[in-house]
Amino acid sequence: MNLALMASGRGSNAAAILDAIDRHELDARPVALITNRENVGALDVAESHNVPGHAVPRRAFPSRTAQQQRMLELLQASGADFVALAGFDAILRPFIVAAYPNRILNIHPSLLPAFAGGMAPVPQTNALHAGVKITGCTVHVVTEELDAGPIVAQAAVPVRPNDTVDSLSDRILEQEHRLYPLALRWFADGSARVENGHVYIDSEESQALWPHPAP
Repeated sequence: MNLALMASGRGSNAAAILDAIDRHELDARPVALITNRENVGALDVAESHNVPGHAVPRRAFPSRTAQQQRMLELLQASGADFVALAGFDAILRPFIVAAYPNRILNIHPSLLPAFAGGMAPVPQTNALHAGVKITGCTVHVVTEELDAGPIVAQAAVPVRPNDTVDSLSDRILEQEHRLYPLALRWFADGSARVENGHVYIDSEESQALWPHPAP
């Protein structure tokens, strides 16, 4: 797998993925990290792993379409055949999704379809306001419909009575760092297949993870 990463912030999920590659837990070759912002931590993560980093800020282009057209050019020039959105806060234009059908994954900080839409900490805040007892994170295939693509895997996070948005977000993020490399590994080794709007894994591993140690 020639893997490109796209991020907008500090890049903690990108770091978790790249660390998994370094530990030989994910058989992938990182070919690029693309951000839609300048001077973000994700670029430092890319540099520390010797991955080419590219900042494609909105202000440098006449439109968001032109900005994302440049991103697509960078993806294709890198030789990427798979893309992981790792805290990327822009909605991909249909032409990028079409260029990588069933080959773009995203991670969202809720158990989709609950609390879809919005970047962190919006889903975590919504979970607390709703009074749910379990939330978590979801890796899904990216489609043109926001946060509605086929679900690859989910990790559950119990909500504690004294949770704040920050404490809940931190525990969800821990599970994101477990879940995302695993989901990518299934695609890298050919275990994952997308059929009729669902993702099936030809493996004994579960597509649902629970936190450890116990909360």
